[in-house]
Amino acid sequence: MMVSQFKTIEVSNPEFESDNLRFITIKTPNLKGRGDICVYVPSVKLQPNTPLVVLLHGVYGSAWIWSQKAGVHRTAERMISEEQIKPTVIAMPSDGLWGDGSAYLPHNSFNFEKWIAEDVITAIREVVVEVTEDSKIFIGGLSMGGYGALRIGAKYPKIFSGFSGHSSITDLPQMELFVEENLENYRQNRGEEESVFEIIKENREKIAPFRFDCGENDELIAHNRKLHEQLLSANITHIYEEFEGKHEWPYWEEHIQDSLLFFDKF
Repeated sequence: MMVSQFKTIEVSNPEFESDNLRFITIKTPNLKGRGDICVYVPSVKLQPNTPLVVLLHGVYGSAWIWSQKAGVHRTAERMISEEQIKPTVIAMPSDGLWGDGSAYLPHNSFNFEKWIAEDVITAIREVVVEVTEDSKIFIGGLSMGGYGALRIGAKYPKIFSGFSGHSSITDLPQMELFVEENLENYRQNRGEEESVFEIIKENREKIAPFRFDCGENDELIAHNRKLHEQLLSANITHIYEEFEGKHEWPYWEEHIQDSLLFFDKF
């Protein structure tokens, strides 16, 4: 039996799992307590080195929300069965459940960033043995989760082979649109750490391929267009797309497919 790297780890009993979803709770110093992860494990027989997608939620949500509001596990299962993508495990962690949203940043003596970039991946490797040290790892998310995916994906190029954001917050001040907590809680010692563009620019020589999209009627559209223009001006290769839609679940339910197809190329 493998020794866990965590003080405690609880995993759902396969006898009671349904819809190809598994649940994990681990205790980690990064959260000073427990964190939850919902995991989609395809119904097909997995091969060693199966890819892993880490999917981040937005404000107010938790580990359950990508599956129970967007049915992403069913979308992935269909795409695998239709051979649009190769079998892929999807990890859907909570953000650490700080306030209305942690922004996946280190703050208030918690490290919500390392919870995602380190703990979640380690936990999946322990529970789904086909996800190995040689598996490709990708990260995506919506809104605050898009902010986390773009920042963390760019900041940890040795970990992530691609990243994608939907309707993403692109800089810390935009959190004020959604949370009641004071922005001072989220401030970083280096202001550059708060900006998606600055993190991408700092790591431009090393980062993996990335994409992002936004709905034309989304309140974050201007910020996404600005990020696109900044990246163009800096000559940083990326994919940016706009589609019909608003800042809402029907948009993300549809366009998560774009992320899965994008990751599958690599």
